Amino acid sequence: MAGVRPLPPDEVLVQRLRDGDEDTFALVLDSWSGGMLRLALSFVSTKAPAEEAVQDTWLAVIKGINDFEGRSSFKTWVYRILVNTAKARGVKEKKTLPFTSLQQEDEGPTADATWFRPEGEKYAGHWAVGQEPRNWHVPEEHVLRGEVRGVIAEAMEELPPRLRTVVTLRDVDGYGSEEVCSLLEISPGNQRVLLHRARAFLRRKLEAYLSGAQDVATGGGGYGLR
Repeated sequence: MAGVRPLPPDEVLVQRLRDGDEDTFALVLDSWSGGMLRLALSFVSTKAPAEEAVQDTWLAVIKGINDFEGRSSFKTWVYRILVNTAKARGVKEKKTLPFTSLQQEDEGPTADATWFRPEGEKYAGHWAVGQEPRNWHVPEEHVLRGEVRGVIAEAMEELPPRLRTVVTLRDVDGYGSEEVCSLLEISPGNQRVLLHRARAFLRRKLEAYLSGAQDVATGGGGYGLR
């Protein structure tokens, strides 16, 4: 989130929260609540119960802050509380779907595994050599107006919740594959399939946009940009 100050190291952050530092708590809320809401939406059907799950999570964090032992990062600990809280709400409304099974909404073409660097290799999950997206020549004003970011944001919203959650945790929040599997209680293979499908969808959306933008820039066909 723009304008939010960086958080201190975990040991400092946790101690301040234990001391009841309201400014630090507000800072953590501003920094993490957006991502937590996105994750909660994967387990419930509407925004209202997702927001309630986030609120309940923060209450649980404050009440249980002294139980944090540092075996994982503080953020991972908070997110695990959120997952359990959101799951419970989803079960209560009987509309939650488990990550452990690939639902029909997640079916579709997945990205070729050879597009990405394999697990265990440096920069695992990033584009493999020779598989990087094309070097599109897009007018600078399109980028400066934020149109590319807007296309990606819209594409993210179109993703089924499970795909959106996995790609957000991996590519936006920076979690590793093992952390995502632990948070969502899914197998490494399931996590890879969900991530590859999400990346393939986003890549197709971005390439379609960039192809049209290049057509406009070169005087060819394609759709207009406003």
